[in-house]
Amino acid sequence: MTESLLLLDGHSMAFRSFYALRPDNFRNAAGQYLNAVYGFTSTLLKMIEDHHPTHVAVAFDLPGGTFRTREYPDYKGGRAATPEEFKGQISLIQAVLDVLGIRWLTVEDFEADDIVATLATRGEAAGWQVWVASGDKDSYQLVSDHVHVLYPMPRSAMVELDPDAIVARTGVTPAQYPDMAALVGEGADNIPGVKGVGPKTAAKWIAKYGDLEGILANAADIRGKAGEALRASEEQVRLNRRINQSVRDLPIVADLEELRPAGVERERMHALFDSFDFTGLRRRVLAALPEKGGTGEPSGADELRVSTDDVAGWLEAHRDAPAYGMAVRGAFGPGQGDVERFAIAAGQDVLSVDLADVDEKGTKALAAFLSGESKKVVHDAKGAWHAWHGAGYELNGVARDTMLSAYLLYPGQRTYDVGDLAIRHLGVEVNAPESAGQIPGLEAGDDQLARLAAVEVPLAQALDKELAKHGENGDLTRLELAVERALERMEATGIAVDKVKLDGMWKDFDSRVSMAAQEAYAAIGHEVNLASPKQLQAVLFDELGLPKTKKTKSGYTTNADALATLAEKIAAREDAQAVAGQQFLGALLAHREVTKLRQSVEGLSAAVQPDGRIHTTFQQAVAATGRLSSTEPNLQNIHARTEEGRQIRSVFIPGEGFEGLLTADYSQIEMRIMASLSRDEGLIEAFQEGEDLHSYVASLVYNIPEKSVTPAQRSKVKAMSYGLAYGLSSYGLAAQLHVPTREAQELMDAYFARFGNVRTYLNSLVEQAKRDGYTETILGRRRYLPELTSKNPRLRDAAERMALNAPIQGSAADIIKVAMVQVAAALGDAHLSSRILIQVHDELVLEVAPGEREAVEAIVRREMGSAYPLAVPLSVGVGYGTDWRAAAH
Repeated sequence: MTESLLLLDGHSMAFRSFYALRPDNFRNAAGQYLNAVYGFTSTLLKMIEDHHPTHVAVAFDLPGGTFRTREYPDYKGGRAATPEEFKGQISLIQAVLDVLGIRWLTVEDFEADDIVATLATRGEAAGWQVWVASGDKDSYQLVSDHVHVLYPMPRSAMVELDPDAIVARTGVTPAQYPDMAALVGEGADNIPGVKGVGPKTAAKWIAKYGDLEGILANAADIRGKAGEALRASEEQVRLNRRINQSVRDLPIVADLEELRPAGVERERMHALFDSFDFTGLRRRVLAALPEKGGTGEPSGADELRVSTDDVAGWLEAHRDAPAYGMAVRGAFGPGQGDVERFAIAAGQDVLSVDLADVDEKGTKALAAFLSGESKKVVHDAKGAWHAWHGAGYELNGVARDTMLSAYLLYPGQRTYDVGDLAIRHLGVEVNAPESAGQIPGLEAGDDQLARLAAVEVPLAQALDKELAKHGENGDLTRLELAVERALERMEATGIAVDKVKLDGMWKDFDSRVSMAAQEAYAAIGHEVNLASPKQLQAVLFDELGLPKTKKTKSGYTTNADALATLAEKIAAREDAQAVAGQQFLGALLAHREVTKLRQSVEGLSAAVQPDGRIHTTFQQAVAATGRLSSTEPNLQNIHARTEEGRQIRSVFIPGEGFEGLLTADYSQIEMRIMASLSRDEGLIEAFQEGEDLHSYVASLVYNIPEKSVTPAQRSKVKAMSYGLAYGLSSYGLAAQLHVPTREAQELMDAYFARFGNVRTYLNSLVEQAKRDGYTETILGRRRYLPELTSKNPRLRDAAERMALNAPIQGSAADIIKVAMVQVAAALGDAHLSSRILIQVHDELVLEVAPGEREAVEAIVRREMGSAYPLAVPLSVGVGYGTDWRAAAH
């Protein structure tokens, strides 16, 4: 049997997928729920992968009634309303089917069941194997030797049901199943059965009398209450039988050949999946289905020529290659890297070797190749650098990092999988050798590594072309590569820690945690789990009878903001419960705060490596604005604004052979960027004339002399100035300042009255972003904001705030990146031993060698101050000390 047909009941499978996957885990940037779309598509691909049908079709119901509702108005009545999160997903599933080249059908006045039954009957008559995917038991009636049902089970499994399986499940044959359903009824369709008659009784009657007509003809002979109920329900039973019988002769699909997949429209699929934030499904699509205009076979990598030995000979034979692709398997952490196996590609020729198998001659050749300036293309070159560095090699000459190129092209994506990128831009599958053709002599993992190396150079070229279409002239690519090189050294260097002091700090915080807990227990007279929202609710709202906070699914919220507000509400009360509540809340909030500090110190202590230093990892391809983030551990969240944060900073010290730490940061960089981009003369003048920017601006806003500005007025204006740069609304400003919204709006109006070009500029950002679909920084870094046109007001408002914020915050990120690269280069050019250790947004922390402080400070001031020409000068503050806290300024 060469032809086979897969039929899906679209609505049935979509609803099953919807309830199998949490909606909130599948939302795109525009706020559209996509769990049914994802689940349906994944299930469809799994069935194609498992059964390899030559023909596929999906049937859907149309809104409104059918001939069944005319005959029985209560048909499917009483069903719960369609969940809001499900609405709109059917049309998106149909859009997916369109780009996959799979036929979907609807028929006026009939259900999807009838379409499936008709096509299944046609396929069976043609001698084809037919699979029917449906969660509706009515599909059981279609089962035969040639027609099997794929029925969904828990945890996304599908069970294949043949005639024997139907008998085992129901006690009747597929042909008899409609008779059983007529007797038993169907709750999901609001079809009542005979009272007191279940599947076992119905099966017994069918076995005895043959079919429904035989049962009704002998109804008078059936005794007991069941017989009485049957005789009373004869009319309903006959109606049930007419309704649950699938229609098998609809005039649809003149030729079954129309159901052969037409081929995947690759670019349309990528665009659609981009809008859905789908990544991994692309590979499965092109592995399972032919591409439109292609060979009719799933896409795969070209045949590679792979060498697994003679490293020196291979490198010598390919020494004139214009560029090399590289892939590494091993450990990629800073200070802990290592290489297990590597692959190097020159065109379709690939060297794939375990590092442990490389002989002495090969080791020398490999070291020379890696440290040389020959052009190399790697995905996540920083990770590869750490791997090689840990193995004793130096990796230089990285001309492209396809992860960074993809990040610049798709800044809103969560991940940048090289396999997905290869599928998207080259139509090449690298992650599934079994579908692409195994390379002889290689195991699956080694095969994949070879393919990854081979795809790097053509992928980089494809990404460069796309970036050029988006206006990237190469400047941002070069900047990100230079930043990556600086980060490699910073991560490998790490920052030294006073471990004794850190351990003492942990003991202090641990003691304070215990004290706060005891104070909380004393306030209520017993112990309670302070980390349990349920127990806290019982204490606060039942035991102490305090005012309720915001209601949630699990009761009432006990988050920090809600409890702080609650404490304010009861602060003036003097009754015993309120006093106990004040004491308990104060201790509870203190306990939470100190617990967080203890956890921070624990994380730092665990991160100290044998060299006595912490080696954080900077994430370069995460934030859409271009900012770096720090993980494992996060050294960017140790704020200097709190005493505890400053205390923690004091444990970071210069390492052996260095005499101090130097910190350098930009003063009011967002405000300077706003002044420069808006060209507001008043704000530019404020920077030029005001010794204290915020006091000067406050004097203009409040129309009073600068010396008369109060600390509260200055604070409000400062909060508003930065808030505007971050897209803050009057409502948000009011919440931040704890003032009425009207007062916040008046403050903003007064500000814009003096700085009108700022308002014009901010408004223009949103309008321009709506027209273009993206914002740009001073260096042309784009942030795409499709949700600007969302029908969801909350998402649209959030997108507008991002449109206000992204050019300013992103430009600040651009400037500090340029500055970091220039400082690192200048230190090297001056042959200084001092070095950059970490970057905290607009701050650099450097380790200063003996006798180099003045030279380092001069370099830092010069290079940071000249990073980008704004309409107002960049102001650089510098501090120096024996630890990070002491180096504050």
